[in-house]
Amino acid sequence: MAEVTLKTRKFQVNRLLFRKQMVIDVIHEKRPNVPKKELAEKLAKMYKVDPQTIILFGFKTRFGGGKSSGFALIYDDITALKKIEPSHRQVRFGLKTRVDASRKQKKERKNREKKVRGAKKHDAASGKKDEKKK
Repeated sequence: MAEVTLKTRKFQVNRLLFRKQMVIDVIHEKRPNVPKKELAEKLAKMYKVDPQTIILFGFKTRFGGGKSSGFALIYDDITALKKIEPSHRQVRFGLKTRVDASRKQKKERKNREKKVRGAKKHDAASGKKDEKKK
């Protein structure tokens, strides 16, 4: 395999979100690009953390190849990751399963939610009937 070099910049420790965040520059000459799984393992070695707590996204390969840059988040633990990270990224990294609903189901749910206010929106979304007292 060809050599891959990782460089981090704009490193920041975010205590409120229980994570370290940074921009990563990947130098990968003689390779079109590098899988995120491989990058996560290299970062885990660099920062001595579990590879499951690392989220990588937004990678762009420079024109001409050989260099990519993207964003990395290293969470303190897996519970913080599951609490803070958006669902679509959790699905992408296999931490959550995707909810498959048809377009029509999503629209019907949205319209049921519009008819009620506050905490009742959750019940309306799940399709529960409101029992009225006579």
